[in-house]
Amino acid sequence: MAVIGVGIDVADVARFGESLERTPGLRARLFTPSEAGRPLASLAARFAAKEALAKALGAPVGMAWHDAEIISEETGRPRFEIRGTVAQRAAELGVDRVHVSLSHDAGIASAMVVLEG
Repeated sequence: MAVIGVGIDVADVARFGESLERTPGLRARLFTPSEAGRPLASLAARFAAKEALAKALGAPVGMAWHDAEIISEETGRPRFEIRGTVAQRAAELGVDRVHVSLSHDAGIASAMVVLEG
C-alpha cells in the first residue's frame, strides 16, 4: 500500500455554529440525517473531516457533501462511508482505504485524512 493523499483541516467550533445559525439549510446541505443531529463540536469535526477528505482527493470540483459520511463504529472510532462523486474520485486515484481521525478541544475541531491505495 502507498499513501495517495493526505488532508488536514480545522474549524473554530463557535464560528461554525454561527454559520449554521445564520444560514438556513446549511446543516442539511453539509450533513446526512444521521450526522445532522450530533452536538456542535462533533459537527464541526465532521465538517473538518469532509474538508480534509476533499484536500486529500485533490479538491475535485462537484463533490457532494452527502457522498462522504462519517460513521461512528461501536467503539467510537470514526470512519468514512463514501459513495457517488466521492467514491468515483477515490476510484480514479486508486484509493483502497480511507483513514480519518477527528478531534475537538478548546473550541477547535480538527480532522486528518490519509488515503491509501
